Amino acid sequence: MTADYGGQGRTACDACTEIKQLLIESQSYDEKSDFQSSGHDFQFHFLHVHTVCLLIVSGSLKMLRSLVLRARSTHNILNPTQFVQQRGLHSRNKMAMEYIAKGWNALKEVDRVIDYCEPRDKRLIPHLKTAKDNFEMALEVDNSNTHARYWLSRLHLKYHVPGQCKAIGAALLVEAANMGDADAQYELGRNLRIENEGVDTDQEAFYYLEKAADQLQPDALYLLGAVYLAGDCVKKDIASAIWCFHRSSEKGHAGAAIAYGSLLLRGYEVPTSLTKFNIKSERKLRKKTSQAKPNQIELAREQFENAAKLGNDLGFRWLKRLEEEEKRFLAA
Repeated sequence: MTADYGGQGRTACDACTEIKQLLIESQSYDEKSDFQSSGHDFQFHFLHVHTVCLLIVSGSLKMLRSLVLRARSTHNILNPTQFVQQRGLHSRNKMAMEYIAKGWNALKEVDRVIDYCEPRDKRLIPHLKTAKDNFEMALEVDNSNTHARYWLSRLHLKYHVPGQCKAIGAALLVEAANMGDADAQYELGRNLRIENEGVDTDQEAFYYLEKAADQLQPDALYLLGAVYLAGDCVKKDIASAIWCFHRSSEKGHAGAAIAYGSLLLRGYEVPTSLTKFNIKSERKLRKKTSQAKPNQIELAREQFENAAKLGNDLGFRWLKRLEEEEKRFLAA
């Protein structure tokens, strides 16, 4: 007499076959390794055959189905192949950055001595070739690496490297900028402003400078501040210019610190967008120390001191001028 499993006229063979199919569909187990069939005898790695039969007899096949579906969804989220892909991506990126570091070191060696020799000096060729080879290898390893594109474009555009091609350099620079590299965006925006006589590319230059400034690239912030200050291709906006100079100065740009300090000496106030988050803390600090609110001259002095610490000659000149003005005021 054939037993009825599950209350639907199914035999043990049918029930076991259905369980096997559910487990195979869950993609969590391999049919060859996880099942060994001999007649109706199945061996499971995670569940003893007697327990399976008890579940079937007790009418818990629906519960088993829900558990298998849950395992399938978990398996889709934690697919081991995804971890393998991420590990492979990480290793490619790491290898690419190693190549970029080697190329960057070779290029820095060229920058160290290029001011003391001719740009086409044959002694520079080995270093330039090393830099070029490493940047190209970085792109071969990880074609999505924007840093490799940017540095390779600089080689083609600014150095007399063997196989130099300015068209290739310009194409690589545009690609890196469109892929979101802040340095490439600044370089492209700067080139569009100064190297296109007779062609109006100011709006495109402003677009890329703004993109780089959004990522707080210090050179882009400084140049964008100069654009707002002069009202060139955009409406003149002193507050936006001060904001750009302030952020660039925080990033260690000496020229931005000088520009920021000179605007403060002219009487322009710091925009509230830069101070609104520090108003409460400054008030508490002044109450504790009984100090007055710092005036524009003191704020400007801080900027000139920052520029002087960075080795900027204009910073020392402005500090000297402030000292002379203070002495003249005290004498009067």
